[in-house]
Amino acid sequence: MEEELKVIVFKLGTEEYGIEVDKVQTIERMMPITRVPKTLSFVKGVINLRGVVIPVIDLRGRFSLAETEYTDQTRIVIVGVDDMQVGFIVDSANDVIDIKSSSIDTPPEVVGGVKARYLRGVAKLDDGRLLIMLNLNEVLNKSEIVQLESVEG
Repeated sequence: MEEELKVIVFKLGTEEYGIEVDKVQTIERMMPITRVPKTLSFVKGVINLRGVVIPVIDLRGRFSLAETEYTDQTRIVIVGVDDMQVGFIVDSANDVIDIKSSSIDTPPEVVGGVKARYLRGVAKLDDGRLLIMLNLNEVLNKSEIVQLESVEG
């Protein structure tokens, strides 16, 4: 039997992205973010979520996409990477779907302006849509995680 992945679908602009459900801890509405000095430009700051301080990254900034105003649809997707929680600001997060692992192809060099190293692949969905699967370990590469860990303090 073919392996199926449960994936949370979110949007940045017109592109749809996916993160495996088991890496996502919660999806939150936008909330006040405390700025942290001397961090990378796409690190928006930290939030206090139920007593846990979590660094927040704007994925648009991370992928060098134009930043936009936050709306009622904007969400913070809290993911767990290597024993650390990080929030990703996305334009909207609106779906959980099952995809077959065989439907994920190797990503081209650039998809929607996002460099291939941040991507795990591109999944072809049954309805013809393409879903860009994120490689969380690259989105938060090791040197940046070290910087973020000092933010968590």
